[in-house]
Amino acid sequence: MTILAAERAALLRLQIEFGADEAILEAPVDRYRSPAQAAPTPALVARAVNAQAPPPANQPSQPGADEPALPARRPPASAPGLPSQSAAMASARELAAGAADLTALAEAIRAFDGSSLKYTATNLVFADGNPQAPSMWIGEAPGADEDRQGKPFVGVSGQLLDRMMAAIGLNRRSAYITNILPWRPPGNRKPTPAEAEVFHPFLERHIALARPKLIVLVGGTAAAAVLKRPEGITRIHGRWFTYELGDAPVPAIAIFHPAYLLRQPALKREAWRDLLAIKARLAAS
Repeated sequence: MTILAAERAALLRLQIEFGADEAILEAPVDRYRSPAQAAPTPALVARAVNAQAPPPANQPSQPGADEPALPARRPPASAPGLPSQSAAMASARELAAGAADLTALAEAIRAFDGSSLKYTATNLVFADGNPQAPSMWIGEAPGADEDRQGKPFVGVSGQLLDRMMAAIGLNRRSAYITNILPWRPPGNRKPTPAEAEVFHPFLERHIALARPKLIVLVGGTAAAAVLKRPEGITRIHGRWFTYELGDAPVPAIAIFHPAYLLRQPALKREAWRDLLAIKARLAAS
């Protein structure tokens, strides 16, 4: 049966939503074939031949030498040496407190070794936009596009966020954008509560240094991490809360994540009302 181009595109989008955003092999693998039926690939044949052949004289055998070595900064997530959760949080608090400005904070996050995420990511995704802007938009975590470019919200959902902001007169020169996590979780998975907690001191310091007049929490995960409330995004979106920033409380509002709106376009009417509330609050500030 021939699969039409539109169907192929839909299947690819589905795989991306499931986290399969990078090709590992040049050709697809039929996982339903039994091992006896599977034809050996050239790479497997070469590996078997190399395994049987003796090493050259005066040269030690190097198992796995036919495979490219992983970068030294990317140990597996289970690698020994990672501190405990409590020790990681103590280190994060110390590093964050010592950051006198945003540049120092970004360097502190790079130096932080309390999470395995930086070893599986490509680039630190710190922030984008104008740090002196009155509104600070905080999302969930970088995706594949963000990881490649080192900027938050640059993929498909980021393009929708740009259009949402433009609808109320904002852009990346008049707003400031970041995430609760600075490194991409493998496979674009949702951040775990432990990951959000261990990076929270950096986020708190980030907000304190930027000193926004208004915080917009993009999606339920960001809202839960910052507001510490148990309700889901469908119940708290569009409501105003207070973020305690020292002696200057900051109004905060949660909105639907653009990726969620792409899957649930019927909610765009509610999202528009939330955006209008943000516009009115900014105008009054």
